[in-house]
Amino acid sequence: MRAVALTLVLTVSFQTLLFSQTILAPGEQPQMSIDSEGIIRVVYGQGDKIFYVHSKNNGSTFSKPAIIAELKGMHLGMTRGPQIASSKDFTLVTAMDTEGNIYSFIMDHKTSIWAEAGRVNDKNGSAPEGLMSITADENNKFFAVWLDLRNDRKNNICVASFENKKWSPNKFAYVSEEDHVCECCKPSITTKGKTVSIMFRNWLKGSRDLYVTTSADGGKTFSEAKKLGNGTWPLKGCPMDGGGISIDSKSQTHTAWQRDGVVYYAKPGHQEEKVGDGRHVALHGNLISWENGSELIMKRIDNDSQKIGEGTALELAELKDKSVLAVWEKDDQIVFKKL
Repeated sequence: MRAVALTLVLTVSFQTLLFSQTILAPGEQPQMSIDSEGIIRVVYGQGDKIFYVHSKNNGSTFSKPAIIAELKGMHLGMTRGPQIASSKDFTLVTAMDTEGNIYSFIMDHKTSIWAEAGRVNDKNGSAPEGLMSITADENNKFFAVWLDLRNDRKNNICVASFENKKWSPNKFAYVSEEDHVCECCKPSITTKGKTVSIMFRNWLKGSRDLYVTTSADGGKTFSEAKKLGNGTWPLKGCPMDGGGISIDSKSQTHTAWQRDGVVYYAKPGHQEEKVGDGRHVALHGNLISWENGSELIMKRIDNDSQKIGEGTALELAELKDKSVLAVWEKDDQIVFKKL
């Protein structure tokens, strides 16, 4: 009996340790980036305020939350909220309001001071869906992608770049042959070298499938969009699930998404692989994450999946020591832990 009791205590203690996390601050929808020096930077929202924290000790502790800005009517929740990307010398944050405008803020790593960086969309009120992503290259150039309905009130895939303290004129990377793309799934963007790749959920012939379009010239032009995976998903409603895309050190592109409650991984042009069941899929480098009910799941592309905890809006980053930092939202709190 004592042995059974001891085993039970050890099992409960192990599970408590495994799924324990540290509260960072009240907030919603965290996003994370890591710069070339290994500094971890996290942004999140609370009401109309954009908050920022950072860690210089590999995610063991974080700085006191600081307010970047206050944006009246800021989109927040269901993958909507402040976005962050870090280059060699700068960190950029974007946020969208319910009027349909995208605002940006930049921090010089030398001064750690935030400043306004201008409005991203150059057509007033063109982005009311509040769904966008940003990324940065190795040379202090940033890219943004979002759902934009400036053309006949139909949502399509719009992009812009930020360099030398200004945003480029907006342009469409993809315009649907059937008027518009899926109107409530967040597009993803990633870059390496001159390559810029965008993944988005399309809506063609009644099916809401994931597509990729790629630029080989630093975002000047984009290729014909190609469908991912083998199956298709006829759907009248919107799944609110855009998936994720990344480019590895060998310049190979990876994608992850869900179709009808099944999570898939694929390289563009290759057969899809089922990795689990769930939704709210994201891809962070070679780390796939998704939600199965309230459970948060992580899987390395080449390894088994594991439960991280419970909550929503999971962000992951593989650190230089090969450990993984997880940041997510639970009960209106931002929490984190190292794995």
